[in-house]
Amino acid sequence: MNCRHCQTRLGDVFIDLVNQPPSNSFLTREQLDEPETYFPLKLYVCPKCFLVQVDEYKKSQDIFSDEYVYFSSISASWVEHARKYVDMAEKRFALDQNSLIVEIASNDGYLLQWFAKKGVPCIGIEPTAGTAAEALKKGIDTRQFFFSSDFARRFVESDGKADLLLGNNVLAHVPNINDFVNGLKIALKPGGTITMEFPHLMQLVEHSQFDTIYHEHFSYLSLTSVNTIFTENGLTVFDVEQLPTHGGSLRIFARNAEETARPLTKAISAILDEEARRGMKTLEYYTGFQAKADTVKANLLRFLLAQKENGKKVAGYGAAAKGNTLLNYCGIKNDLISFCADASPYKQGLFLPGSHIPVLAPDVIKTERPDYIIILPWNIQEEIMHQHAYIEDWGGRFVTPIPILEIH
Repeated sequence: MNCRHCQTRLGDVFIDLVNQPPSNSFLTREQLDEPETYFPLKLYVCPKCFLVQVDEYKKSQDIFSDEYVYFSSISASWVEHARKYVDMAEKRFALDQNSLIVEIASNDGYLLQWFAKKGVPCIGIEPTAGTAAEALKKGIDTRQFFFSSDFARRFVESDGKADLLLGNNVLAHVPNINDFVNGLKIALKPGGTITMEFPHLMQLVEHSQFDTIYHEHFSYLSLTSVNTIFTENGLTVFDVEQLPTHGGSLRIFARNAEETARPLTKAISAILDEEARRGMKTLEYYTGFQAKADTVKANLLRFLLAQKENGKKVAGYGAAAKGNTLLNYCGIKNDLISFCADASPYKQGLFLPGSHIPVLAPDVIKTERPDYIIILPWNIQEEIMHQHAYIEDWGGRFVTPIPILEIH
């Protein structure tokens, strides 16, 4: 395998999560009796540009298919995060009815709905049919395509260039990251702004967040690697913010490289310097992460086996992709976790890939009264614990397994 950015031959393993089914490939009851396809989930780090990456074992067109079941609006905290972003962007970039906003991977309109309510013209680019259909129901102009440099050229011819190009948690999802960023350059208006949010690799390593690794995340990003990729595609990252979302994310702000009106902020050098100080530009930094994952695995299995021996009932909450990575790496099946509750009607009635744990509506919690609920999407644990605080009525407890196992 060669690096998807600089084409350097890769051989340094970051982590090997062995073979796993795609984390969002939920199963119907009928499919439980059929063969299930597993793919390698081994990550490498590039010794030249330090991009951490997995090979494209399953094509992105197959991952983000019509059966894709992740709908952003299910999470109230994520929708609120989007609303705050829109308020910020409107003021910072002086956006109005004469502007054009384009969101890549716009999902179900969770963010663009806020621009639409302000009367700011906006268009969503979303490859999955189900989420695009939901966005259209909200009145959001949505084009069902994968974003690429070719698509960007066609889009510019038909709709013009964007004043603001944004993408939340999409940069890691593209197998050809150079072509994607080149497409951003093509679609950006002179004087326009790009913002991208992505989980920060530094936080992933520091907090043992190996469960955020799955096949639809092709790249794992530091500011160092993203800055290099953008620079080589004619864009300049001029500002960055650290966010608490997804266990610690970065929001970058970029402009056309030939423009100088917006100089680099001190935040850029601060984070680049911090990444260098921690050793992210050395291969040594990336060794030892396997051991962190194995510790999480051992602790969770020890806890679940102890509850089984004690006759306790354990359920999961949140049929998230990260949860499926965790469960499958640990080899956990429905004998240790009886069901997984999830608020999304698109997942209810299905089964988690690999573990075959049934996904049920949250109201089942009140009838089943589990002793423990494992929160799989730990990034929204506060929201989940607040919504289901009633489990305290029968002595139920919440459990988060990452970065260390905690009983709340």
